[in-house]
Amino acid sequence: MSAATPKNPIVLIPSRLASTRLPDKPLADIHGLPMIVHCLRRAHEAGFARVAVACGDQAIADAIQAHGGEAVLTDPAHPSGSDRIFEALQKLDPRAEHDAVINLQGDLPAIDPKVISAVLLPLADPAIDIATLTTPIVDQHEVDDRNVVKAVLSLAPGQTVGRALYFSRRPVPGGEGPLWHHIGIYAYRRAALERFVSLKPSPLEKRESLEQLRALENGMSIAAAVVDTLPLGVDTPADLARIRAAMQPR
Repeated sequence: MSAATPKNPIVLIPSRLASTRLPDKPLADIHGLPMIVHCLRRAHEAGFARVAVACGDQAIADAIQAHGGEAVLTDPAHPSGSDRIFEALQKLDPRAEHDAVINLQGDLPAIDPKVISAVLLPLADPAIDIATLTTPIVDQHEVDDRNVVKAVLSLAPGQTVGRALYFSRRPVPGGEGPLWHHIGIYAYRRAALERFVSLKPSPLEKRESLEQLRALENGMSIAAAVVDTLPLGVDTPADLARIRAAMQPR
């Protein structure tokens, strides 16, 4: 393990009830547990000592605490998950004991815990501020799907961690070679998160509707680890039905 690798990370899961396509999504029942509780458990299964949910609503905090989890209420008006986890970090860790923050989406109840752990790998390089994940695009329909964000990686042959040069909803880069599906899980060094939330939205961020471009436009470094599994996310009732079937107890 590199000396630069964070020694005491915390996993924070931003969550709020407002969802146009699937109302009250975090509380959706999956085999007797709210979806957000499943996400919390996957993070614990990844081996992280401290995991908490940054809640935009009291009902989410109640659900987490009812199942023995740690929750903190945050301003419901936060414009992004990164703003929400930063407030939660300040409340949960005022002494700055956690040196990195993993921002885990609250709609990935079936995620492989090994995938969550992998997001720390790029932070072994002390030059990297923010780490994230990618996986190869294998379904052709994803190439032109604007909902599938592509990461442009500088990735040496045989390597599984590369510097992220850009993110786009378009199929980039051009030419022959793999395209990388960005998985929106991040690990921030503590100072990097503090700097990121202090920055104003940037021109390319607004153009692409991709928050991570704000970091790149302001000279922050992002690297991505390549994983072989694309987590199933839940955005619609159809997604929820698919997840319920995939997680059916055997």
